[in-house]
Amino acid sequence: MKISGYLEPDIGEKGEKYMNKKNSIYSNAPKSISSALLSGEIVDDFLPPPEKLLKKESKIKITISLNSSSILFFKKNAKKNNVKYQTMINEVLNKYVQQYS
Repeated sequence: MKISGYLEPDIGEKGEKYMNKKNSIYSNAPKSISSALLSGEIVDDFLPPPEKLLKKESKIKITISLNSSSILFFKKNAKKNNVKYQTMINEVLNKYVQQYS
């Protein structure tokens, strides 16, 4: 911004006089990191270990012919839920197997 022939320093629109304003938002913040850590609450680990996050069952690729209405149903719902439609079909088959095994 040009003011009376000089370029204004690039320090923001409000200028330097507002840069030293005290911010009361952080007035209750701990003075040191160690005091913040000491006052923290310890919680139990609720996540399973990494080896339990992996699916242990291997997959086999197949070619299958399905009705177009079935495929359209899965594609529509997969898109709505942000997943792959093949994954949804696989889950349905897995539930069926679990039900009748």
